[in-house]
Amino acid sequence: MSNLASNLVATASAHPSAVAIKLDDVEVSFGALEVLSQNIATLLVEMGVGRGDRVALILPNIPQMAFIYYGVLRHGAVVVPLNPLLKGREVAYHLVDSGAKLVFAWEGVLAEAQSGADQAGKDGATVDVIPVDGAAFMQRVAAAEPTPGLVEVDGSATAVLLYTSGTTGRPKGADLSHDNLRRNTEISRDLMGIKVGEVLFGGLPFFHIFGQTCALNAAVLTGATVTLLPRFEPGKALEIIERDGVTVFEGVPTMYIAMLRHSAVSQTNLGSLRVAVSGGSALPVEVLREFERVFEADLLEGYGLSETSPIVSFNRVGDVRKPGSIGTPVEGVEVRMLDTDGADVPQGEVGELSVRGHCVMKGYWNNSEATAAAIPDGWFRTGDLARFDEDGAIFIVDRKKDVILRGAYNVYPREVEEVLYEHPAVAEAAVVGAADELHGEEVVAVVGLKAEYVPADDDGRRALSDEILAFAKERLAAYKYPRRVVLVDQLPKGPTGKILKREITV
Repeated sequence: MSNLASNLVATASAHPSAVAIKLDDVEVSFGALEVLSQNIATLLVEMGVGRGDRVALILPNIPQMAFIYYGVLRHGAVVVPLNPLLKGREVAYHLVDSGAKLVFAWEGVLAEAQSGADQAGKDGATVDVIPVDGAAFMQRVAAAEPTPGLVEVDGSATAVLLYTSGTTGRPKGADLSHDNLRRNTEISRDLMGIKVGEVLFGGLPFFHIFGQTCALNAAVLTGATVTLLPRFEPGKALEIIERDGVTVFEGVPTMYIAMLRHSAVSQTNLGSLRVAVSGGSALPVEVLREFERVFEADLLEGYGLSETSPIVSFNRVGDVRKPGSIGTPVEGVEVRMLDTDGADVPQGEVGELSVRGHCVMKGYWNNSEATAAAIPDGWFRTGDLARFDEDGAIFIVDRKKDVILRGAYNVYPREVEEVLYEHPAVAEAAVVGAADELHGEEVVAVVGLKAEYVPADDDGRRALSDEILAFAKERLAAYKYPRRVVLVDQLPKGPTGKILKREITV
C-alpha cells in the first residue's frame, strides 16, 4: 500500500496499546490514534472533501494534529500544514494558492483562520473552517462513524503541500508525494536507530518537515512515543527529557543553545538520552562539543529542506566524527556541487549543493516557472553553497543568498559565526551584510549574549562589543572580520527556532 497512512494501520495492529502521542498527562495509544483517524476520514466525507482535495491544518503540536493528519491521508486527501502564527491575510494566500476546501483550526488561532477563509472567499474560494476547540471537537469526532481501510493512492500522488518560508518571495508549496515521505521516514528511523517503545522529543513543529517526518512519522512507523511540547521552552524541554525518559532528541541549534544556558541543566537527569539530532540550520562546532560534554550523548548533524522531505545527508553513529560536516548522502540520494553553468566543481571547491533522488519533491504546486528554476535538469538546486572533502563528507559554507560580497571578496557568514561562537560571552550570532559605499557590502555581526555577560551600562556594552570585534579580527582574514558588532537581547527566530537573518536590520 503506497498510502503513507498504512504505517499507522500496521503499527496500530501490532502495538495497539503502546503510547503513540503524549502531552503531559494526556496519552493516546496507537489503537486510539487509528480509530480517531478513521473518524476524521468519515468527517471529511460529510464535509464534501474528496480524493486529492487539499485540507489545511493550522494546529500546534497537540494530539489532534496527529490524528487529523493521518485521517486526511487515509482518505486520499492532501495535508496542507500551516504555521499557527500566520495572520488572516497570510492564511488567505495559502488557502487560495493551495485550493484548500477545508481548514482545521486550533481555537487559539480561530479568528485568523476564519478571517483567512473569508478573504479567500473574495477570490472565489469556498473554504469551511472546523474549530479544534477541545471537548466540543472531540465530541464531534467521536460521533462520526469510523471508516476503516485506506483509500488506495499511487506512490507518486501528493500527500503533503509544505509551504516554504518565503525568504525569496511569496511562499511556494513544495509538492511532496507519499513515496517521498514514506522513504524519508524509513531513512529517519534507520539513521537514528529508532525502535518500538523509545521516546522521541516532539518540540519541533509538525507543520515543519523536520518534526513531521523525523518525529511524528518516524514514531508512527516504528511504534515509538512522541512526547509533545507545543511551544519550545528550554526549562520545560529539560523537564520532559527527565520525566518521560526521552531517548531521541531532535532539535535546531538554538534549542540546544537554550538548554545548555538554562540554570536547570546541571540538576536534570539526562541519563535516558541516547542520541540527539540537529538540523534546520548550521550547528556551531562549539555548541556540538559543549552539548556532548554536558548531555553525555552523541549529537549528530544532518541536512535537508522542505523540498527534500527533508533528509539529504547525515552523520552516522560510529562514523569518524568531522565537526562542522553534515555527513554524507543517505541511501538513494545523490549530491553534486555545481557552478553557475551547472558543471561540477573540483573536489574541495565551493559550489551549489544540488540533489537528485527519492527525497526530492515533485515540484512547486501550480508553479511551473519556479519548479523549472529549482530543478532545471533533474537536479534540485538547494541554494546552499558547500564542498566535499577528500572522504566525500559535505561541509556547508553558507546560503547562496547570504554570501556577503565585500569588495572583490566573498565572505561566508557561517565561517565568521563559528569564530564568534568561540567567544565566551556569545550565546548566539548572525553575520549579515550592510550596504557600504566603499566596499559594496560590509560585514556586521549581530550578537546575543549569555546572561552572565550582559553589561550593566552602555559603556560596558561598547567595551564588550569592541572586545568581540578584536577577538574576531585576531582570528579572521582582514576582509572577513566584522567591522561592527551589534549587541541585542535576542535574535529573531522562526517557529522552529531558526535564526531569521531576513528580519535583522543593521
